[in-house]
Amino acid sequence: MNVKKSQHISEAKLKRLLDYNQRLREQLDVPRIPVSEASASLIEYCKTTRDPLVPSVWGHVDGKDDPFAPTSGGGCCSVM
Repeated sequence: MNVKKSQHISEAKLKRLLDYNQRLREQLDVPRIPVSEASASLIEYCKTTRDPLVPSVWGHVDGKDDPFAPTSGGGCCSVM
């Protein structure tokens, strides 16, 4: 009886290890880029994309270009 129980535990450990191995193999397939390339891309995006929430850097943004500007509906909500 003790042999059967230890065999069952060994099979469970093997299954966990095989699952873990499979997850690691899937992570190897994830495309990666160097941190320097990612940070350069982020810096370029921040320099070229206007942010209406930071007018001290970009200046005043027209209402049509500002996604956060109030709409012409009298408010942001409607009650039914």
